[in-house]
Formats: sequence, structure tokens, C-alpha cells
Amino acid sequence: MRTRRDILTTMGSGFGMLGLATQAAQAAEQAKSAMSVRAPHFPAKATNVIYLFLNGGPSQVDTFDPKPMLTKYHGQKAPTPNLKTERKTGTLLKSPFQFNRYGQSGLEISEIFSNLGKHADDLCVIRSMHTERPNHEPSLTMLNCGHVLVGHPSMGAWLTYGLGTVNQNLPGFVVLCAGYPVIGPQLWSSAYLPGIYQGTYVRNKSDDPEELIRDVRNRSLTSDQQRQQVELLTKLNRMQLAREGADPSLEASIASFEMAYRMQAEAMDAFDVRKESVKTRESYGEGDFARGCLLARRLVERGVRMVQVYYGDDQPWDNHDDITKHARLASTADKPMAALLQDLKDRDLLKSTIVIIGGEFGRTPAVEVSGLVDVQNGRDHNNHGFSTVVAGGGFKGGYAHGATDDFGFRAVEKPVHPHDLHGTILHQLGLDHTKLTYRYSGRDFRLTDVAGSVVRDLIA
Repeated sequence: MRTRRDILTTMGSGFGMLGLATQAAQAAEQAKSAMSVRAPHFPAKATNVIYLFLNGGPSQVDTFDPKPMLTKYHGQKAPTPNLKTERKTGTLLKSPFQFNRYGQSGLEISEIFSNLGKHADDLCVIRSMHTERPNHEPSLTMLNCGHVLVGHPSMGAWLTYGLGTVNQNLPGFVVLCAGYPVIGPQLWSSAYLPGIYQGTYVRNKSDDPEELIRDVRNRSLTSDQQRQQVELLTKLNRMQLAREGADPSLEASIASFEMAYRMQAEAMDAFDVRKESVKTRESYGEGDFARGCLLARRLVERGVRMVQVYYGDDQPWDNHDDITKHARLASTADKPMAALLQDLKDRDLLKSTIVIIGGEFGRTPAVEVSGLVDVQNGRDHNNHGFSTVVAGGGFKGGYAHGATDDFGFRAVEKPVHPHDLHGTILHQLGLDHTKLTYRYSGRDFRLTDVAGSVVRDLIA
């Protein structure tokens, strides 16, 4: 039996439809306002973040943390006991790569990152990172979401929740990857934050935006027809909300439809790297990661709050068997990372953009000898000490912070936990990490959980 309320809300000529028309307009505004720019807690040094994630765990002692003692004791047992790692390790393994000093600062960087080394005076190398777990999943979620367990918002979600985004025609948080890293969408999830803040994943496999974001543009309907379609859908969704009560998933869907409609106006241009000059494209080089770095600059330039670029599918830097594979990986990562820094600098964007380079953990200084590898010239996971590089956004350039022990196993000087790194990044964006909270399930959650300190030494 139909109620009077049902009749009023569904009649084509009823006053209820007037209210629903108003609700549809309000829904569009709410979708925009959820992402509107919000004032930080205090004046910010930076406004945007680009996170270049080398998934798999790059080796600190072969990239940013030179250890002459590894060469001296190569092939011998470490003088101190090995720390516990996932798999069995043996004698110490020297780096096959030479370290050189770069820039006026003389920062030591591996030869496999020689292009990045040219920007040494802009780099803040944190050599004393450490985290809780020696396996990929919890370390990935810690570096991306501030927790070892899945089910928490990513840093990009927290940033757009806290600050909104400048361009309402593009997502506030974009994730670029040729495939899926381990865990996948959990790493850019909004979790218990409103769904509008989750990362927009783009499978970065083509220069053609029609291939990259093929479902954005509607070839069957005009813009006016699509607007009418979105408004009708919004009306129906609002009717359901009025009938059933609050539904965060449905609210997120309404906002997503609005965003998808608005993206048509700008997304095709933003994602079209072919509009860059030949010189610019050549400076980045070829490949998915190079394209991702260039897209990151284009998106930040257009007001996207955070862009995350993962290096390839799964975990390419997970070189248990042969650490010399790092050279091949770096050959497609070094050039675009350096080009991105230069490009941002040339456009006066590096001052306001924090660029982060790193993985979920490091690797052991001792060779892995488990039965899982055929070639015993690689390294196991190491969560006790590893390196992360930060540039721009008011971070100190030409600076190496902290230290691991003589062999690169454990952070022993000025240790930095991911909570500390996240807290410092938020600080540069004008956010107090202890005040950026969201109440859920009876408690206030935050990116840094219940820990973390701003590392003042990292700030210029």
C-alpha cells in the first residue's frame, strides 16, 4: 500500500519533485564543497605531494646509503649478529655499484641514480628509516596509510580530506601504475573517510588519454543530455537516502558521478602527454614510469593535491636472487625522476611540491641463501633500516639525515619512523598531524595513529 509520502515524492506534478530538484542541485554543490580548498591549520610551505613509490623494497646500501665496510668484509660473517629477517641470510654482500659524490653538498649516491645525483643539492636523504614488519603487505600499508593493517585511509585521502583540492574538474588524489602493486586499491583507499577522498586509479599504459581514461567521455549523449541524466540519477539516489537514511557509500557514488561528469571538461587535456614538447618528453624518457612522472607534473600543475606513481606491476624492486637487477630497474626510473625535479624547478613548482622517493622497506646487507632463490646474489627484506628521499616543499636539500650501522642493517642515528615522516610532510602542508582526525567507531583516527613527531632537522 502506497503512503502519502510515496505519492508526494514520486508524482511527476507533485510538490515533492520540486524539493527533489532542489536536492539534486544541492547534491552537486555538496560534491564540490567536499573537495573545496580548506585553510590549513597554519601557514603552509607546500601545497602538493608527488609520491614516487619503488614498490618491492629498493636496497639502501645499493642506492643512497654507501657502506665501505661491506666491501671490506665482503664474503665474511658480520662482526655483529644478523637481525631477524624473513628468510635465511649468509655472509655480507658488497654493493656491485660505485657511489659518487654529487653537487656542492657532496651527497653520496649510487651510480645507478647518476641523473638523480645531479639534483643532489635539492635532495633530503633520510638514511635512518625503519618500520615494524619485514614483509610487503604491512610495510606497504604503513608507508602509504600509517598502519600495518589494511582498512585505514591512505595519505592522499587524508590530504584531500584535510585540504580539499584546487581543481574541481579533476580528482584531488590520482594514482598512476601500469598494473597493481601488492594489496592494490587498499593502498589508495579512503577507508572510513568519505568515499570522495579515495584515490582515482589510472592504469598508466598508454600516451592516449582515450585509452588511459576511456570511460570518462560519453560518445552517445551530448553534455546537456548527460547533465539531465546525472540530475535524474541524483534525484533517485536522494529519494533512496530520504527513505533509507544516511548511506556513506551512496553519498560517495553521488559525488563520484558528479566528478566524472565534470572531468570531461578537463581530464582529456590533463592526461594527454602528447601535448608536451618533444624536448620535454625526451627528457623523461620512455616507459610507464616515465609517463607517470610526466603526468604527475601535469596534474599537480592543474591543481591536483596528490599524485602517486608506482613503479610497475607487483613488486619489481624485490630482488632476492640478484641485486644487480637494480641497475636495470634504475635505468628506467633514474632519468624520469631527475626530469621531474628539473621540470618542477623550471616551472617554479618544486618550492610548493613535496616529492617523495622510496619503497616499503630496504634490504639486508647480507646475501640471501634461502632455498627460494636459485642465484644467491640478492638481499632479503630489511625493515630495520632503509632510505627515503624527499625533495622540495621546504625540505632541506643536499642533506643526509641519520645513519644506519656500519653495514646498513639497523637505523642507529636519528631514527625516523613512517609516522615521523608523515607528520613532517603534513607539517609542511600546514597541517598539525595530531589535529587532522576523523571520528570513527568510537575513536578519533589519524594518519599518524597515536605516534609521530615532526622531524625539524629535515626542514630547511
